[in-house]
Amino acid sequence: MNQRSPACLDVDDFCTVNRRTLLRSFGAAALLTATGGLFRGGVWASPVFAADPFSLGVAAGDPAPDGFVIWTKIAPRPLDRGGGMPRKAVEVDWAVATDERMRQVVQKGTATAHPELGHAVHVEVDGLEPGHDYYYRFTIGGERSRTGRARTLPPAAAPVAQLRFGVAGCQRYEDGYFTAYRQLAAEHFDFVFHYGDYIYEYRVVRPGERPAPVIRVMPGEPDEIYTLDDYRHRYAIYKVDPDLQAAHASTPFVMSYDDHEVDNNWAGDISAENTPPELFLLRRAAAFQAWYEHMPVRRALMPRGPDILAYRRVAIGDLVRLNVLDTRLFRSDQPCGDGIKPDCREALDPNRTMLGDRQERWLYDGFKNAQARWTVLGQQVIVMRKDRDPDPQVFAPSMDKWDGAVAARDRLFAAVEEAKLANLVVLTGDIHNNWAGELKKDFDDPRSATLGVEFVATSISSGGDGFDTDDSFKALLAQDPHIKFFNNQRGYVRHTVTPDRWQADFQVLDRVSVGDGRVSTRKSLVVEHGTSGLADA
Repeated sequence: MNQRSPACLDVDDFCTVNRRTLLRSFGAAALLTATGGLFRGGVWASPVFAADPFSLGVAAGDPAPDGFVIWTKIAPRPLDRGGGMPRKAVEVDWAVATDERMRQVVQKGTATAHPELGHAVHVEVDGLEPGHDYYYRFTIGGERSRTGRARTLPPAAAPVAQLRFGVAGCQRYEDGYFTAYRQLAAEHFDFVFHYGDYIYEYRVVRPGERPAPVIRVMPGEPDEIYTLDDYRHRYAIYKVDPDLQAAHASTPFVMSYDDHEVDNNWAGDISAENTPPELFLLRRAAAFQAWYEHMPVRRALMPRGPDILAYRRVAIGDLVRLNVLDTRLFRSDQPCGDGIKPDCREALDPNRTMLGDRQERWLYDGFKNAQARWTVLGQQVIVMRKDRDPDPQVFAPSMDKWDGAVAARDRLFAAVEEAKLANLVVLTGDIHNNWAGELKKDFDDPRSATLGVEFVATSISSGGDGFDTDDSFKALLAQDPHIKFFNNQRGYVRHTVTPDRWQADFQVLDRVSVGDGRVSTRKSLVVEHGTSGLADA
């Protein structure tokens, strides 16, 4: 398998070491939220800003029964180097209230935004009531941020009657407006799972440089991004979008990442551009730091150089256990040189992995102790088999997906069977289309046991306006009878979960090439408890 350095530990060890390191070096939580101590002499006293210091908005994330993370990043000139901030720390007041007008404040404090983290603020709020809406806001002097909404999860193992959440990702700036996020914000979900591709690392595309239309031109230098400043600038371009800010302010996000936060189709220490590994690790370190700076995630996800441990579990009462997976950092390199390849024998190598040994053991051990009604995998690349060649005599899968690591998928399915998981749901993104299908023990036999279902969310904007379907995709579906639905429009997926029923509503936009695209429900599919099969709602 694609083994990594000994420094890359399992998720529990990583969090423990990271926490102990912080405690030993700085005092509890000092690095991110302390009011004094660390770099105290460098605090910018009585700051005055020429523009809104909260230009990148606010966000909440990683909800728990007793709290969540609240985030902002101080940047009065967000597209300037350093966000228009001096190289000094600045103190930021924060408050959490039970009402949107912020009159019933239940917690407040002061965090320090340090230049080492691009003046990002991550406050881990705890001590709150489970299953409740809360509101939060940041203040510096006379400057106030917008007010965000967050929601705590139900108590662990407590009965939950219903859960509503969204799944979204893949938001390339040039390809269209982020209107789907405006619609998602109006849903007031319990949370959103973001599967990744928050930014794209490619060089800036201008009109006429590609056949597809360029809807929006990114400001700044045209080159592909490599350095920490490059990644910070790219995130700032995305973060100033008002629809994206509205979505983050509407509900907590559970964040993951895919390839474009670093480099297209990267795998472990290997770049798709054949960059020497020791140089690619420098780029990966910059990318991970920028990702952490801009995401509402906990301190346990702070990267250590080029390494990060982002896989984790979210328990939602007795209803859902969400396993957030990382299918990039620990995977084997794509077989047969990547791409769509028929008859790739390398894909059948029994040592190939998508998750790495440690993450596999962590996941499969969790299956054995699953207490929730629904076991959920939140991950990036499609699990079910998918033919990419319309010729029925040729099977040509994508080597970047689980089809490129068949033994890894077999081990996953064997663990599901061994644990006797009754309700497995996989949430996926990456491929800029809506798909839904059944996970078969043997994809060559339609009568084979169905082990679970997979819902693949389309992109927010990547791929442009798109279309519903066409004859070529209909032909592909005919070759893969386990796939029950396809659509090539932009949007997000709304999931409504009860103890007896899981419903996925595929919300699509007629156009993302204009700022006022209309949203509609293209398809609703359900899974009944204990059936493991898809049906129309």
